[in-house]
Amino acid sequence: MPGIIEQIAADLKVSNASVSRALNDRPGVSQDLRERILKRANELNYTPSLVARGLATSQTFTLGFFVRHKPDLSAQTDPFYGQVLQGIEQVLANSDYHVAIGMLTGEILSSPNDFRFVRERRIDGMMLAGPDIPTEFVLAMLATHVPVVLVDNKLTHSVTNCVNSDDDAGGYAAARHLIDGGHRHIGVISGPRHWYSSSRRVRGVEYACAEAGLTPHIVHADRTTIESGEAAAKQLLAEYPQVTGLCAVNDAMALGAIRTARRANRRVPDDLSVIGFDNIDWAQLNDPALTTIDIPKRQIGQEAAKRLLSMLDDTDSSPVEVVVSTQLVVRQSTRTLV
Repeated sequence: MPGIIEQIAADLKVSNASVSRALNDRPGVSQDLRERILKRANELNYTPSLVARGLATSQTFTLGFFVRHKPDLSAQTDPFYGQVLQGIEQVLANSDYHVAIGMLTGEILSSPNDFRFVRERRIDGMMLAGPDIPTEFVLAMLATHVPVVLVDNKLTHSVTNCVNSDDDAGGYAAARHLIDGGHRHIGVISGPRHWYSSSRRVRGVEYACAEAGLTPHIVHADRTTIESGEAAAKQLLAEYPQVTGLCAVNDAMALGAIRTARRANRRVPDDLSVIGFDNIDWAQLNDPALTTIDIPKRQIGQEAAKRLLSMLDDTDSSPVEVVVSTQLVVRQSTRTLV
């Protein structure tokens, strides 16, 4: 008994290959013939099997979402990337694709050729999330010709598909909030200089300060965690005790800075105003609730998934950077100076 492809081919007097191309949404078939094939398939109550389609087109219908491994967090529980992931899943729920979540360990990052998701062709495309994924690894993934979208990251010299928040504008708004509140001695605690988001947020602060004739005091850390925020704030306040307003490049570092201020008997916000970046759920639960820059994290995930699906549909599309807007959220950790 002939299969569905053979039956349609015989009915329409066309080749099996033409039927296969039409049923799998592949090029090489005229629009008229494609419509005739799909119409006949519908008459035969044909429903394509994703497994069969995968075998026919070498597709897995799986997209990877990868973040750098952090011992105390997973992609699902990370307060930032967990919400990004929710946005990805919302978009993919309306497609044939699903998402596979993976952690990039130090071993994987140092041996990208052994990354099994790519080596074994387990995914059709990937989203690499975070500024802490080394450039060398990103370039190695791009060389595999598996479609890649960067999330919260961007390469300095190579043009890539990426989705980012408007970090410059967010940093500017954070500093402007402090400056408009009367602060003239402003400190910044940041991640590494080469991290895309950190450098852009600091740049926004610097621009706002320059407008006001001020120079911010900046301390860089090797990570952007609560612990690194504590250490960076301790160094900043020791070197520049006159600081009354502090901008952190993310909420975790800002919460660490508040801990340090308390140990130094500096009240927040009476003695030190602190502003974060990201607006994670923990920000509003802190005491005092954290003033911060909101990033629409689910929107970032949605945009990343849409961009990756678009790349799969059009393999010749030019790289695009999608930038989502940020917004200042004023809470109780900042105050206006008298």
